[in-house]
Amino acid sequence: MIAKLESLLGASLLSHTERLGEATIVVSAIGMSDSLLKLRDAGFEQLIDLCGVDYLAYGDGAWEGKRFAAVYHLLSVANNDRLRVRVFAEDDDFPVLESCIEIWASASWYEREAFDLFGIMFSGHPDLRRILTDYGFVGNPFRKDFPLSGNVEMRYDAHLGRVVYQPVSVLPREITPRIVREENYGKA
Repeated sequence: MIAKLESLLGASLLSHTERLGEATIVVSAIGMSDSLLKLRDAGFEQLIDLCGVDYLAYGDGAWEGKRFAAVYHLLSVANNDRLRVRVFAEDDDFPVLESCIEIWASASWYEREAFDLFGIMFSGHPDLRRILTDYGFVGNPFRKDFPLSGNVEMRYDAHLGRVVYQPVSVLPREITPRIVREENYGKA
């Protein structure tokens, strides 16, 4: 399958791996719509999933590539083949990729989710707005540098009769589990 993908995508195919019978390819962000359209026309007619990924601290921490990527999980129903397509955003400070709604209509919801949780912008998306977090929410909670306790907390104020936001007053700490067992635990 990799040989067919190399001839189909040409120079836009940056790398490929095949592990456990599943192929993963990395496609250039420049002209990614053309690459995805070629893949759809080559038989990968169904977009199963699209997710954002933050590679800030990936693996053993020695990641040196771009930080944000969108990963497209494609299915060829006719050939019973699956393909994972990874596209890295060029700018780590403001990640932008092309929308693929014109290729797969199901991408709309997934792109909104990646925008909301990772901050990845999809140019050409007709309705790119938050989908899982509140409109006043600051930041993107799935980014690896997002504080674990958040920046603000939300509560209902009965005196004001509305929801109010307040800065978080919880100090960050490391939680170490403590094992407590009874003296005769496990003995019959």
